Amino acid sequence: MTKGPRTGKRQPQRFSVYLIRCRDRSLYTGIATDVARRFAEHQRSGGRGAKYLSGRGPLRLVFQLPVGSRSLALKLEHRIKRFPKAKKERLVRNGALPHISRG
Repeated sequence: MTKGPRTGKRQPQRFSVYLIRCRDRSLYTGIATDVARRFAEHQRSGGRGAKYLSGRGPLRLVFQLPVGSRSLALKLEHRIKRFPKAKKERLVRNGALPHISRG
């Protein structure tokens, strides 16, 4: 949580879901409050990036969607990770989530 302007009250952080394309065309899915900062961490060798992305560069940020709460972001991340590759590619191509049905 971060402090809001003037009030000093803590504001909930806004999380986003993002996808990164690797050199081998695979897609990595993650969540972050600051996607640009997190992407930069992934690009740095020996940094705080995901182990999966190590040695898979160059990396490209191909999708991001602000979703709100951490809980919602984690649920959406989990669901996207279970998508078949073709559905992830449609997500990247369309730039928005289609209606997601269960199953």
